[in-house]
Amino acid sequence: MREPSGLRPLVAASWRRSARVDPDAVPTPSLGEDELDALRRAGPLGTALPVVRRLLLDDVRSAGCVVAVADATGRLVWVDGARSARRAAEGMGFVPGADWAEDRAGTSAPGTALRLGRAVQIHAEEHYATAVKGFSCTAVPLRDAAGTVVGALDITGDDRAVERHTLPLLTATAAAAEAELALAALSARTTRPGPVASAELTLLGADTATLHVGTRSTRLSERHSEILAVLAASPEGLAAADLAVAVYGDARAVQTLRAEVVRLRRVLAHHGLDAGLTSRPYRLQGIRTDVETVLSALDRGARLQAVDRYTGPVLPGSASPGVDDLRDRVRSRFRESLLQDGGVDALQAWARTADGAADEQVLLALLAALPRRSPRRASVVAAIEAIERP
Repeated sequence: MREPSGLRPLVAASWRRSARVDPDAVPTPSLGEDELDALRRAGPLGTALPVVRRLLLDDVRSAGCVVAVADATGRLVWVDGARSARRAAEGMGFVPGADWAEDRAGTSAPGTALRLGRAVQIHAEEHYATAVKGFSCTAVPLRDAAGTVVGALDITGDDRAVERHTLPLLTATAAAAEAELALAALSARTTRPGPVASAELTLLGADTATLHVGTRSTRLSERHSEILAVLAASPEGLAAADLAVAVYGDARAVQTLRAEVVRLRRVLAHHGLDAGLTSRPYRLQGIRTDVETVLSALDRGARLQAVDRYTGPVLPGSASPGVDDLRDRVRSRFRESLLQDGGVDALQAWARTADGAADEQVLLALLAALPRRSPRRASVVAAIEAIERP
């Protein structure tokens, strides 16, 4: 394509580098859904994405634009934003999995930002590809703690995508994401290897809990599992009668409870957790649960990571009132968080769980969030119809 006159030097240089790109081509996905899910959950982009969602998504939606995260090679890992803008972006191939590297898609903010390793704004006609000339975009690179470029953060839309405030907003979001990457790197260095400071209790997805202390794992009895689950959910502690009600459903079962607690303390002492269960009131300390881990991820806005770690309901075979209450609270926290966020990736992941697959409101939210041409829409519609069918 012949280079038009009057291009800014940065854009003109990019056009010359893009000379071998077909200006009429539209990028198509080169990554499958499984590969995209893996990139969104793990590695530097898995750490950065919750920050981007929390700090940028609402503003971008209200501005009628889309926000995208690309990996270091220019492939789009995640795209979200205003529904109308997402649909318009589909027409130019600006979708998850598509390759927007400069040598594949020509001049664009994400591809050129990655090529130059610096922030870039590209106005409509400055784009090399024909299909993109109706859009403007701003992008900044994302770097890890070592300064290596691991991806790019982009806002694409109409002229609002290159307004004066857009670049500072992106830069600030990138800085916050990079701080999270640095913190993750520091945490990895300081926790590997090292002495075991506490224990972890697995409560999700199994009828009985598993206690992990260092490299040792022990499957607990059903009753011990219930006692620990209830106490873990009550950090302020519980009186004996209250714990008896939560575990047995009967305040008169205090003596039975106390005998069981004695046996439980022996199990904990065998693992070096002598002070793990205190009395008056009964309180658990030094033992973290997988429930806390997933809820903490939800609170940070890392919804996709939280869903990925949710292996099922809390002690699904238990009929203890306290466990049943905890099970419902965890399920409700996920549901409320995902419906409030509306992110298509997290909604899709939750819809694959037993809890999400039977929730019509979640499925309707997912259907509304999916791109118009997504092949997953048919299966979601079928699932909704199955729920509505008498």
